[in-house]
Amino acid sequence: MPATKGSADVPLSPIYQGPLPYVTAVERVPVTVYEQPGDASRAVAREIADLVTSRAASGKPTVLGLATGSTPVGVYDELIRLHREEGVSFRSVVTFNLDEYWPMRPDALQSYHRFMREHLFDHVDVPVDSIHIPDGTLARADVPASCVRYEEKIREAGGIDLQLLGIGRTGHIGFNEPGSSVDSRTRLITLDSVTRSDAASDFFGEWNVPRQAITMGVGSILSARRVVLLAFGEHKAPIVRRAVEEPPTSTVSASALQQHADARFVLDRAAAARLTRFESPWVLGPLDAVGLEWSAALARKAVIWLALTLGKPILKLTDEDYNEHGLQDLLSKRGRAYDLNIEVFRAMQDTITGWPGGKRGEPRRVRGVAPADAAGRAAEFPKRVVVFSPHPDDDVISMGGTFIRLCEQGHEVHVAYQTSGNIAVWDESADRHIDFVEEFCRTFDVGTIVSPGERSPGEIADRIRSFLRTKGAGTVDIPELQAVKGLIRRTEARAAARYSGVQADHIHFLDLPFYETGRVRKKPIGPDDVALTVALLEAVRPHQVYAAGDLSDPHGTHRVCLEAVLAALRALADRDWARACEVWLYRGAWQEWEPHEIDMAVPLAPDEVLRKRMAIFKHESQKDRALFPGPTDPREFWQRAEDRNRDTARLYDRLGLPEYEAIEGFVLLPDATRAGVGR
Repeated sequence: MPATKGSADVPLSPIYQGPLPYVTAVERVPVTVYEQPGDASRAVAREIADLVTSRAASGKPTVLGLATGSTPVGVYDELIRLHREEGVSFRSVVTFNLDEYWPMRPDALQSYHRFMREHLFDHVDVPVDSIHIPDGTLARADVPASCVRYEEKIREAGGIDLQLLGIGRTGHIGFNEPGSSVDSRTRLITLDSVTRSDAASDFFGEWNVPRQAITMGVGSILSARRVVLLAFGEHKAPIVRRAVEEPPTSTVSASALQQHADARFVLDRAAAARLTRFESPWVLGPLDAVGLEWSAALARKAVIWLALTLGKPILKLTDEDYNEHGLQDLLSKRGRAYDLNIEVFRAMQDTITGWPGGKRGEPRRVRGVAPADAAGRAAEFPKRVVVFSPHPDDDVISMGGTFIRLCEQGHEVHVAYQTSGNIAVWDESADRHIDFVEEFCRTFDVGTIVSPGERSPGEIADRIRSFLRTKGAGTVDIPELQAVKGLIRRTEARAAARYSGVQADHIHFLDLPFYETGRVRKKPIGPDDVALTVALLEAVRPHQVYAAGDLSDPHGTHRVCLEAVLAALRALADRDWARACEVWLYRGAWQEWEPHEIDMAVPLAPDEVLRKRMAIFKHESQKDRALFPGPTDPREFWQRAEDRNRDTARLYDRLGLPEYEAIEGFVLLPDATRAGVGR
């Protein structure tokens, strides 16, 4: 096997017991993988700072190519910290941004001029005249000459020393959509429908997204002396694999980096999940030759992979199946296929339970819960349960069947809605609800007499409607409209929770402050977010916590909400109840756990699937969420949730396990992760 590269940079995932190598036989471009996005961002920021500092010491400027979007924000945050706390100066830096929407005012919320000021330039000492970003205000006739001049400025600056990139779902770098030539230079380009769909939430609707953008070309990017591409999240994993492991193609412009002498992909574990070294490392040869060992978790993954690859139930796999598909090494270490099949089959069987909270006085047989702990926890009945829902509908969309079952089986179920979700309500829906309130007030003669200094419902309605008449695309809502939209989500969430069986006084609205910006991009988690979460947990003292582990959420809300829960549990780590509390992670509408990852599988009968659907339907303002997309297909959330649950059930059936209508999967959060190890 080839020598490893960069393995010292790679923190280990629990499924792997050795370093994670760079495999030149499969990966066509160097790749460095970190367990968490923050680790990757800090490493890249340090690389940039070291480059700037070393060149400045030699009297040379550093020319940086910069990217926008959520992915590089962590790098910019760390550069700001290095400037403020360690004295790193950027006075010798010249910057060229990749792209800008066209047409676009530089002060618009979605402008990359504004993005770069808010996320970097206003906080470091890069000279203003050293900053270059394509001009989105030009007349169409002036754009070509401006693009030529942009290329000339890069050459006059000495060329780009380090180019920072992200990657879109179409594989684009910059706005170089599928079909872009490797020789392309800065130009005006028409955006792909997928790119516009992914940007829709930033513009509060796809119809508001500009159809064109000015972008540096693939050839412009390849001219940089060093290129670093960042990618985070499960939704980037498929396109990362294509860009890294498949031959270069113009349909995936990021694959052109394979031709660069000093290009590198920097990924978190989620974005790297589809690379061969993670998805099926055994096909590369004996694991010990690449620094891995056959842990129980990795063996389970391999057996399930083999069964699904061959279309066979686990118990029908033969010695020949293992030998002919790269698993000779596993078979030689574990003995007969029969024994290995039984081991994995029983492990998967142990995930299935119709009693997610356990039965009174009976030990729970759930994978990941130690028998002694299971018996001890079973003594507590009913269980106190807290379901954390990042948005007001994630509880019923992601685990509605389990949610309803926990209530039906007599447990004390609390639901905590972590954010208001107000940005996901259309203006038309808010206007309709305002109309209802006005009709209500007129019918019952409410609000016609108000105290001095107070506003009547009609005055508030008039102010909102006046704003809506002049509201521009992507404009932040006024506080009154934000409040109305938040109330809409709140009443819908309350209706869905009550329908699911939750008592009214067990419904909690945390309204975490990080979310309340009125914009798609949110603030980082803060002490107030954690304090609100701590207060709820301390009040309930749950035996079980369910939280969203769907880190593919494109705007990071799920990720931040999980961080708030974990930070709160760490703050409460000295409490006996907290040490014994199980933390179960569910997935949202974007992604399901892989079968080898699932620790608890809760099967749903056909009537339970229908009840879950009805709970989702209580969120009437979200019925058109297909128009407010993330990295998804155009179906509505309830359809994707049902299909996802049915697909999980079909996977279990294909593996030879009992056949169900649908299954909701959960992963038990390891104690080490709860304690902050590897974060």
